[in-house]
Amino acid sequence: GPGFAEENIEPEEETMIKIAGNSYLVSPNLPDFHSCSPGWSSAFYGAECFDSEVRSYMKNLGKQKPSESQNIDAKKVELEQLLMMETKNYRKTIKFYQKLLQKERSKGPETKSVLPKLRGQLQEMKSKVQFLELVKKYVQAKQWGVESCVLPTVIHNGRTDTMDVAPMDESSLLLYYNTEKHQRNNQNGIRVLQAGTPLGLMAYLYSRNAFLEGYVQQFLYTFRYFCTQEEFLQFLLDRISSTLSSASLDPSTSFTKICNRSFYILQAWIEDCYSVDFATNADLLCTLKEFISSKVSPLNGYGERLLSLLEDASARQSGSVHQCSSMDKCEDECEEDRKTLHSLCKKLSEDVSRKASLHFFFLQNFNWKLSKGMGPIAHYQRERLSTISSVLPKPCYNSFTEEFPVSFAKADEVGPYLLIDYGVQQLCSQLTLLQQEVFHKCHPVHFLNSRALGVKDKSVAVQKAVSTETVSLKVCNLFLSKCIQDQYLLQLLRNADDISTWVAAEIVTCHTSKLQMSLLSKFLLIAKCCYEQRNFATAMQILAGLENLIVRQLPAWKILPAKIAEILEELKAVQVFLKSDSLCLMEGERFKTLPTIPSAHVLAMHVQQLETGGFTMTNGAHKWTKLRNIAKVVSQVHAFQENPYTYTPDFKLQSYLRQRITRFKDADISALAADNCANFHQIPAEKHSRKIQETLRRMKATFQ
Repeated sequence: GPGFAEENIEPEEETMIKIAGNSYLVSPNLPDFHSCSPGWSSAFYGAECFDSEVRSYMKNLGKQKPSESQNIDAKKVELEQLLMMETKNYRKTIKFYQKLLQKERSKGPETKSVLPKLRGQLQEMKSKVQFLELVKKYVQAKQWGVESCVLPTVIHNGRTDTMDVAPMDESSLLLYYNTEKHQRNNQNGIRVLQAGTPLGLMAYLYSRNAFLEGYVQQFLYTFRYFCTQEEFLQFLLDRISSTLSSASLDPSTSFTKICNRSFYILQAWIEDCYSVDFATNADLLCTLKEFISSKVSPLNGYGERLLSLLEDASARQSGSVHQCSSMDKCEDECEEDRKTLHSLCKKLSEDVSRKASLHFFFLQNFNWKLSKGMGPIAHYQRERLSTISSVLPKPCYNSFTEEFPVSFAKADEVGPYLLIDYGVQQLCSQLTLLQQEVFHKCHPVHFLNSRALGVKDKSVAVQKAVSTETVSLKVCNLFLSKCIQDQYLLQLLRNADDISTWVAAEIVTCHTSKLQMSLLSKFLLIAKCCYEQRNFATAMQILAGLENLIVRQLPAWKILPAKIAEILEELKAVQVFLKSDSLCLMEGERFKTLPTIPSAHVLAMHVQQLETGGFTMTNGAHKWTKLRNIAKVVSQVHAFQENPYTYTPDFKLQSYLRQRITRFKDADISALAADNCANFHQIPAEKHSRKIQETLRRMKATFQ
């Protein structure tokens, strides 16, 4: 997508830079495939991803004079030069900004006056780098496609002599409809793909405008509805096998176009979907590696690059599995060493955007002050701890609630009092980082076909009694039967359910109504802080905990301050807003600069709504318009992941929260509540004594 380059420029990129005069190095055997994934913006915006400014810039790129024309290679060389130069300057300015931030306290007002100007410069530099990245995507997207009338030939190119044969009628493969909407783009722009057979939809990946229309990224998100990963891979490998030996340096030949486009799509698939397709399917990965080693590497140096790409993707996948534990083990490292250029840029965007506007995007700006803590409170009664522990299940730690050897090891003894003592913003930021940890491991594809995983439209999406292994994939399965589906969504939803249960359990185990009231206030303020900072996942999880039937009946609600109690209605309004529109969080420009974590269950329900109804037409063709809409909705997952929260981790507080969540994750709220007299409406002692005396008087009167 149109994001800036991270700190991953490889030495090979220097081969595309002008060396002396007008000479430059371009390998004749290796296409310019530095990054092939079109990105979420391609799936979301479609043909509108590349606006007129990008097209105009590309047209004038490489021209010394207005009347002069320039070839595509010269344009790419100049673009690489500009991009590397702007990225290098941007990195230097980022580091300088960091140093000023560190010296801000000691230097005083002089440094503070420089920071706002520097932030403005950084925003301009960031925008320029993003624009150049988008132009680079546009250059890549225009290469190696064929006209739509040649697509039937792409399907039947197993024999080399079929390439020059007159193409077959494409109407049996693809169905279009006419619209004036895209007439400004080109002659063929008025034809929009409506439906196609599985072979036709795979062949359309080779269309000249497939990348420009956003089709490739949309296909990578949704192809599992009509073909398996093995079928798609075999289709690509067949195209490469039949054209690789005949591909030449002339980019105009059909063999070269099909061969290069096949490599381009294959690399984009690996870059974007390795975690959901290759990491979970050892046979698929083995087939690809075997083909590259035996067929591609002997004839084309690009094979080694593909193998290297697979190794890097595998290493990243393995690293993400152990990311949680490695972060906690390295808690003493400097924060600056952990942050990449990408996250630093997002922090700057966050600061600028928040200073520009602090209003929530659809609700009023409430002027409530956040709690700063309730002061010291008496220690929890130890005898109550042992009683409550008897109704709790033994903790079973998972990737989200893993136990670490830190100073809060005795979280059970501390009880809920740290929640009271810590500030709302502190708790909000650490809960957000914990939520971000699990959200950034998910993929847009995880939200597809969720009915087959047992996800239903109710407040608790996945019953705890149902394990991942027992879910039947035959019920409501929209993917092909042999298509392997990663079930990470279940883990994401269970984590959300664990937090809701933890919220309810913390409240019902408080031994006094006053403590319950303090904790209710704290959770309400945390939820409000979360949604105002666009962490809708944690906000809705807290709401679910507060909406627990037993929690709602607690006497503590009656002594809750009116302004605090109003937050509950505010949270319900946010929930209604999130459910009203599948793309409500993508409106405007704020999602591009402000971090966002959506509610996983709400998003899954939106996708299920789009999946309702048939996927095929009466002639058996698959409805591409339906698949395109699904791809657009799930693309927001990658959009939000591009903007991480950059709060400073408090590993001790996070460990305390993890242990408390783990302690209560499978708790029976009704059993916990029954053991606590603070959960019942009490009759005042004087009134109770008076009733007993009146009863005794009446009994005496009957015997007189």
